[in-house]
Amino acid sequence: MVDVDTFLTALYVMADDFCSTQLPKQTHPGPDASLSRSEVVALACFGQWGVFPNESAFYRYAETHLRPFFPTLPDRSQFNRLERDHHDAIALFSLRFAELLNAGKSPFEVLDGTGAPVRHCKRRGEGWLAGQADIGWSNRLGWYEGFHVLVAVNPEGVITGFGFAPASTKDQPLAESFLALRRQPNPRLVSVGEPPKEAYYYTLADKGFEGRRHHQHWEETYGAKVICPPKRGERRRWSRPLRRWHASLRQIVETVNDKLHNVFRLGRERPHDLTGFQARLAAKVALHNFCIWLNQQLGRPLLAFADLVAW
Repeated sequence: MVDVDTFLTALYVMADDFCSTQLPKQTHPGPDASLSRSEVVALACFGQWGVFPNESAFYRYAETHLRPFFPTLPDRSQFNRLERDHHDAIALFSLRFAELLNAGKSPFEVLDGTGAPVRHCKRRGEGWLAGQADIGWSNRLGWYEGFHVLVAVNPEGVITGFGFAPASTKDQPLAESFLALRRQPNPRLVSVGEPPKEAYYYTLADKGFEGRRHHQHWEETYGAKVICPPKRGERRRWSRPLRRWHASLRQIVETVNDKLHNVFRLGRERPHDLTGFQARLAAKVALHNFCIWLNQQLGRPLLAFADLVAW
């Protein structure tokens, strides 16, 4: 267990080292921003802890307790703009820990989608994200309005890539875009990360990713061998031991999704802007991976987040 000051200092040091050595130097006309890129990345990540009920609560805490560390802390609206401006840097920072933790050497990854509600689906009107978020189905939530978040996780729980789409998006097309972007990276969508170093790698998925033609295409085109149980009614069936083996390996992604929703507040997101959701999702992933890295440095269980910080 570490105190808050030590945790925040370690987070800032890692963010500053990453921004100064791994990202191009910023050049822009006009005066400098009130916070440096490193400060924005560190604060954006720190603010995702579930001990803060929402963004307002975090910023009240920051103004009261963190101003000695960040004397040029601006008002909340200006910080939100800075956070949105640096969402790519935050996403790349999150994936930096996957590299430090050698996640690319894993023999397989687990791919899974989870629902991220942004508004009560039965409320009247279109809300803040009309045309961007919509209504979809989640086994955990039922019908919800928001986004369908896709994460790739290695056996230790490190998130190696992530993305999101409207809630109505099915698993197969979302996986197709995810794997295609890994094969042909787009600088505007850096959050998908890189596949494992093996020429062919295994991806464990649930029934939502079923489809022989999809699997054949993904293996031939992207080198990803997707393994998921057949749907009910198909002739080919898995034995009970095989199903148990598959479920045991996939349990790690359920644990990671639970951390994102409950420890890092993904289940309570209420964004007013798409880039705001994008930045905060990246910050949650970065904080998750940083906590795993810090636990490794301290010799603690990697996913022991509850007692990591002495609040």
